[in-house]
Amino acid sequence: MTSLIPLNLSSKIPENSEFQLRPIVVSGPSGSGKSTLLKRLFQDYPDKFGFSVSHTTRSPRPGEIDNVHYHFVTREKFKELIEKNYFLEYTEFSNNLYGTSIAAVKEVAQQGKFCILDIELEGVKLVKKTDLNARFVFIAPPSLEVLEKRLRDRGTESEDAIQARLDAAKKELAYAAEEGSHDLIVVNDNLDKSSNSIVSSFPIKISNPRLDDGNTGKRCI
Repeated sequence: MTSLIPLNLSSKIPENSEFQLRPIVVSGPSGSGKSTLLKRLFQDYPDKFGFSVSHTTRSPRPGEIDNVHYHFVTREKFKELIEKNYFLEYTEFSNNLYGTSIAAVKEVAQQGKFCILDIELEGVKLVKKTDLNARFVFIAPPSLEVLEKRLRDRGTESEDAIQARLDAAKKELAYAAEEGSHDLIVVNDNLDKSSNSIVSSFPIKISNPRLDDGNTGKRCI
């Protein structure tokens, strides 16, 4: 199940200079290393990137914190929010609901940061139908074999769940291969290289204390 709430985001999110920093929709198969890559971006550029915290009905994984990595809610609560037109988009995968709220995007925009949305394939297609004017970045694994190993190494998925994620990955990779589907495709085989690929694709200058050499204090993003 996938759904989209028809809306004009300009009426929901302030028209200001901050929101001209277009949101970044990041997608990719489970196990592609998205979470690790996004964590690196937030650590290196805390003043330029903000995370749109999604809602989900799935259980937290080890180390995940409610209201930080996701808003973990019951299915009943999620459906209640759907009825209130709370979500920009929502989808169901592996019997769990996931959704991006309008409030989450608005909050990051008001901070003057690039809002990063981590959403599933169907959500990507639906966000493209809104006037969010986002950039779309796809995080790809080095290979399906590497992806499968990463999923199994988690030790948190049943065999059925792993196969479902691998099937979904094949669909996501096929969509990413379509011309114009994304603004940037990053093969995540090296964390530093992948982070730099994303950073260098945006035309503003920012400071990164971890990488700066102390001379210019600037890197192009």
